[in-house]
Amino acid sequence: MLKFLKGVVGGSGTGPKDLPYHIGETYPCAWGSWIHSRGTSKDDGSSVSVFSLSGSNAQDGHLVAGRNGVKRLRTVRHPNILSFLHSTEAETFDGSTTKVTIYIVTEPVMPLSEKIKELGLEGTQRDEYFAWGLHQIAKAVSFLNNDCKLVHGNVCLASVVVTQTLDWKLHAFDVLSEFDGNTEASAGPLLLSKTEELRNTASIPKSLLPDYQRLLSSMPSRRLNTSKLIENSEYFQNKLVDTIHFMEILNLKDSVEKDTFFRKLPNLAEQLPRQIVLKKLLPLLASALEFGSAAAPALTAVLKMGSWLSTEEFSAKVLPTIVKLFASNDRAIRVGLLQHIDQFGESLSAQVVDEQVYPHVATGFSDTSAFLRELTLKSMLVLAPKLSQRTISGSFLKYLSKLQVDEEPAIRTNTTILLGNIASHLNEGTRKRVLINAFTVRALRDTFSPARGAGIMALCATSSYYDINEVATRILPNVVVLTIDPDSDVRSKAFQAVDQFLQIVKQYHDKINSGDTTGAASIGISSIPGNASLLGWAMSSLTLKSKPSDQTSVTSVNASAPLSSTTSNASSVIDTPSTTLPHLSSSMDLADQPAPESPTSTDGWGEIENGINEGHESDKDGWDDVEPLEESKPSPALANIQAAQKRPVAIPTSQPKQPATSIRPKITATAKNEDDDLWGAIAAPAPRTASKPLNLKTSGTVDDDDPWAAIAAPAPTTKAKPLSLGRGRGAKPAATKLGAQRINRTSSGM
Repeated sequence: MLKFLKGVVGGSGTGPKDLPYHIGETYPCAWGSWIHSRGTSKDDGSSVSVFSLSGSNAQDGHLVAGRNGVKRLRTVRHPNILSFLHSTEAETFDGSTTKVTIYIVTEPVMPLSEKIKELGLEGTQRDEYFAWGLHQIAKAVSFLNNDCKLVHGNVCLASVVVTQTLDWKLHAFDVLSEFDGNTEASAGPLLLSKTEELRNTASIPKSLLPDYQRLLSSMPSRRLNTSKLIENSEYFQNKLVDTIHFMEILNLKDSVEKDTFFRKLPNLAEQLPRQIVLKKLLPLLASALEFGSAAAPALTAVLKMGSWLSTEEFSAKVLPTIVKLFASNDRAIRVGLLQHIDQFGESLSAQVVDEQVYPHVATGFSDTSAFLRELTLKSMLVLAPKLSQRTISGSFLKYLSKLQVDEEPAIRTNTTILLGNIASHLNEGTRKRVLINAFTVRALRDTFSPARGAGIMALCATSSYYDINEVATRILPNVVVLTIDPDSDVRSKAFQAVDQFLQIVKQYHDKINSGDTTGAASIGISSIPGNASLLGWAMSSLTLKSKPSDQTSVTSVNASAPLSSTTSNASSVIDTPSTTLPHLSSSMDLADQPAPESPTSTDGWGEIENGINEGHESDKDGWDDVEPLEESKPSPALANIQAAQKRPVAIPTSQPKQPATSIRPKITATAKNEDDDLWGAIAAPAPRTASKPLNLKTSGTVDDDDPWAAIAAPAPTTKAKPLSLGRGRGAKPAATKLGAQRINRTSSGM
């Protein structure tokens, strides 16, 4: 019974029963008679430090001083003073003796002497860290002396502890008392084991020695105030102290100072102690970015510091902040995230990308800035593999469909390249509906030659996804036309593609002749190198110009993802010199015109459904506005193609130089009536732009019911005038034409 009562009163051997913390391992050193132990919270398991002080009776002198320290620590709050969490006093019985113990629970800290051994800093980095630590202790003492009118009286190595972020903090307030200038004791003499140690200045830095001597003046009134020491001492002027001090008062700095500081920080961080950068600077930067006080260049510094962390630490300390930044409305932050997505994209989980990152990234597809649209497009090379099929089919591919008719030629080119790179992440039904239509109907008929080259390379890189019927009836007819392309690079790629796809057909032929028809219709070319290679980006000059025209030159290609020898090198997408690009759109020669676009391809790829279970549906499902080339024509059709190549179709691109504008809408309108001719999509004029339907509305000279309109010669421009006048008799807009007005009046009078 007595043992039970002792257990209720005294608790277990690891601490009092009412203490909501577990007491763990003890540190080898602590100040005075205190015992410093590690601890954890019983509620959430968070780390804490537990200080305990024991005495034989409640009136023990050590316990009286300890109670004073608890009271002072609870009431004094400062960033450089140990943070108080909880305290209690327990009384235990051991036979006939009574033991009284005081417990103080604080934030998790470590004795300074132990932390110095653990860090193992040397040379300049050690001196800078010591200067920063002493700077923090000096601020704590200045706060006690000048603001609180208190004297610590116990500043020594044992009274300083270090936090998890390597901050130095002052504690051991047992002898803390009010300041009284009339007594020498109140001036705060240092409590050292040997006062002779004050005269040993061999280990004092030379820049600190004059100030140190003034701090030890025999007259308290002449001693150097710690606030003056912080402001004027040369010892505290180093890179580490200045960097951390700037971060601590970041909200007081203007935008110019912030921008300058954060642009220098990545290089500066390499010169600072690595542990301090990761445990002190990195949390400060992440917090500043999350709450908007840091400028966009800070993101570069955060990612560079994060690269020094392990994968687990990066996911815990950096990724949460990055994910939150995707919701930022600051365009500079969004640009920074997209530019560096290759540094952290692989660490993002599929669920986080699909639910938290992509909804914010997708807004960049329709941004007014072409540069941001292109960055968003390129970022999807990292993010697309982590998207669900529902997101890909329901949202992502619709954005790509719009980008493939973007006003920027480089964006159209990179959209084709992206589709080729992510084809393996699409389900079978989506691939059948998207790839051939996107590459042949759109890319191969683009006015921008690198876009046509990208379409050819994309077809080659995804050749294993097409069956023999698609190769023979839809791919080869479209690629062969480009063998006479005005651009030499496109022609070279076209010949390589023809050879590659003819090899597929030959393999099919050999397999049929051998009597093996198993899987012959879906024979691929996966054995040929190059299918699995990533297509390189076509890098444009969007960084210099916000809205380049279709003739904007392209500067370089990202050589980090080259194609193999089977397909042309990625750099050939943009090898066309900038001086020749205007010739592609301004020449009147037929040979300067690319292969035409599908009659309705500018309306989008069609309504894209989920398509997860639609692998056996026809190619036209979900692509109502795209007419596939499913049948071959006899020799007269080939003659139509050759004739179409010779007809004068260069007028649309030379409109600024030719005044005859009535021919342009006529060609555009008649393209809609070519559905009867399966080769009409190839023999049609150059691809329409998004503005051509507007021109179509202004012209009423084309009879939509005329099946010969596609091949008939243009009608005279004056033929439609009597019709328009006849339909407009009596209308007010015709009143200004006096001759017509008189005729109308005469006829009405009769």
